[in-house]
Amino acid sequence: MHLSEILTPKDLLLGFNPGDKWNGIRILLEAVVAQGHLPKEAEAEVLQAVLDREHSMSTGMEDGIAIPHAAVDAVNHVVAAVGLVSPDTDLDFDAVDGLPTKVAVLLIIPREEKMLHIRTMAEVARTFGDQELLARLVACKDQEEAFTLLTSAAHTS
Repeated sequence: MHLSEILTPKDLLLGFNPGDKWNGIRILLEAVVAQGHLPKEAEAEVLQAVLDREHSMSTGMEDGIAIPHAAVDAVNHVVAAVGLVSPDTDLDFDAVDGLPTKVAVLLIIPREEKMLHIRTMAEVARTFGDQELLARLVACKDQEEAFTLLTSAAHTS
């Protein structure tokens, strides 16, 4: 599975500048709902699950990657949104390496799909851990350009 299989161009938020990680999580979740990937009536429950997960331990990884996530009953497939942080913006996700976040990937995964959860998290880390690809994605001017780049990365890995 590659991220291009679970994302559409509209799931990529360019120039992402939420101010802090808590607002970033809310904005990413609002994008998921706006795209029809998650029912509006499930939004509050999913938001609480993601916030609870973030409060228990930061999802700020290394190399500018944050993966706020939750496993919930409200979905039967992986739902995602990606915030590509503006190059001139520092987003603090309390990353383990102390570096600012350059990409925040919200993942909502079916609760019963533990292996899918692990594989999806690994795919996010592998894809966005490519610092050259990440820099090119952050510099994209529109969602289509970013999606094309992300999709082409799937075919070269």
